[in-house]
Amino acid sequence: MSNDTKIAVITGGATGIGLETAKLLVADGVHVVVTGRREDVGKQAVAQLTQDGGSASFVVADMDVPDSITALFDSVLAEHGRLDYAVNNAGLAHETVAIADADPVKFQQMLSTNVTGLFLCLQREIKEMLAGGRGGAIVNLASIAGLNGIPYSGPYAATKHAVVGLTKTAGLEYSSQGVRVNAVAPGAIKTDIIARAISLGQYDEQTITAMHPIGRMGQPKEIAEGIHWLLSDKASFVAGAILNIDGGFQAK
Repeated sequence: MSNDTKIAVITGGATGIGLETAKLLVADGVHVVVTGRREDVGKQAVAQLTQDGGSASFVVADMDVPDSITALFDSVLAEHGRLDYAVNNAGLAHETVAIADADPVKFQQMLSTNVTGLFLCLQREIKEMLAGGRGGAIVNLASIAGLNGIPYSGPYAATKHAVVGLTKTAGLEYSSQGVRVNAVAPGAIKTDIIARAISLGQYDEQTITAMHPIGRMGQPKEIAEGIHWLLSDKASFVAGAILNIDGGFQAK
């Protein structure tokens, strides 16, 4: 690997939207560090990413554990000495119940991963990009639930509203220093999480589909394409933005 090779970190990068984003970046010649809690799944992802000559590695990291986040970035900087791109993709979605019936413990779990974990990653990513003197680009995973009220998803919506607030503020604070921070706000996407929730009867696929004027759920790669663009120099004038990729949901 050349000293000029750009380095990206994607939390929750071993499956779904994270993995599809990693595929696009390795095709650009970026070395991608994917993270997750399951080492076996991470190794499978790296095998996919490197089979055609791409450069990737996996680091076990749990966004619910601050020391694990610290260890992740310590490892990346020790190994590669730089950080150019980051995608804060890891997140949890528990329960589909009305707020009065929501489990406070599950709400705290979502807050810990979706908000505190992302916040700690964002802090470290910004600091390393500033210290490197090259700037960089960061994309956070928000949601249509971060821009709207979504019945029976109140705790999750609260965490994603927090992501939107962090993104907009970081975009204001650091874009003039060469670090662009943006987010994507996906609609319902056919990921393992959604598929599992449908199989358990937590979501009704027809109801979800009907929420989107385009008439279907999205695919992980469609979100990855938006993330890839926001990370690229093609989006060099974009900072603090929330890119809706939602099949027309927000236009209603």
